[in-house]
Amino acid sequence: MNPNWKNFLLSQLAQFSGDTTITFAPSLAHNDKVLCPVLHLGVLTVSGADAGRLLQGQISCDVHELTETKSSLGALCNPKGRVITTFLLIKKADVFLMILPNALLEVVKKRLQMYVLRSAVSITDSSEHYCLLGLSSSALATEAFLYTTQRQDVISIQFSATQNRQLVIAETEMAIASWSEQLATGYQTENSEYWRYLDLLDGIPWLSDETSEEFIPQMLNLEQLGGISFTKGCYTGQEIVARTHYLGKAKRALFLAESELPKAPLPNDIIIDDTTDDAQPIGRVLQAQYSGARYQSEHDLCKLLLVLPVADEGIVHLKLQDAPEFPITINRSWL
Repeated sequence: MNPNWKNFLLSQLAQFSGDTTITFAPSLAHNDKVLCPVLHLGVLTVSGADAGRLLQGQISCDVHELTETKSSLGALCNPKGRVITTFLLIKKADVFLMILPNALLEVVKKRLQMYVLRSAVSITDSSEHYCLLGLSSSALATEAFLYTTQRQDVISIQFSATQNRQLVIAETEMAIASWSEQLATGYQTENSEYWRYLDLLDGIPWLSDETSEEFIPQMLNLEQLGGISFTKGCYTGQEIVARTHYLGKAKRALFLAESELPKAPLPNDIIIDDTTDDAQPIGRVLQAQYSGARYQSEHDLCKLLLVLPVADEGIVHLKLQDAPEFPITINRSWL
């Protein structure tokens, strides 16, 4: 983290817990306009004359469709079509910014570096150069899922699946100015975990060390999220991804669920179907957490993103293998 950004957040009474979690003092009232520091995501910059060509041959989305007003979700896969990481890809002039989990950034950097060879490409961890902050409110939602605006070295990615959300990427001085500007317009500081919670509700499939290389892109709903191109040509893992698409849809997909679990399960924990006595494993946890908000509701349930068999209406007795006493309910209206 940029030290100037950290010092600024400390001046805003932020309390740091490790490298990826910030909390503020608890709030007695809910505010639907919130401002979150985003620490669990990093920024990988890919630049140079051959940057677009390199990425086009390695990732699932079409680099040629990106503009300074259009970003895209995507996946970097291994040769077996398993997703190493998901990411948000942004085009800024001749440079590409890849927003992805910090836990996988070094792995992805090394993987992309393998394919540079003599190409004119530079791959840089720019996580200390850029600061990330999230804005969320209940008003002015748009129809498009992702679009990008860029001004004065501030990049804003608009999300709109459930509510109006913007991920802001900026250099330190502009990030500080943006933070202060939003507070002046009525936004309230919010814990960093709350942004992860909102991403989960929107079905954005961020991976971790435990879930990397476990699923193909369709199992993470990346096709529905616009993160896979079937016309761009070859890329690593493309054969498996295309075969799944053209020979019939994937047998598994991502589902939103909730439970009264006292503790959020870990990524890749096993989900069982408790319909029968032998309680067979049926799926895996991708992400799970409580809201993490400053204002805690009495009915704050644990939300989960689960990779489960597709369209099986008979799956109604889901439970965590390690906590079978707590039923898990799929949010069918989210499908």
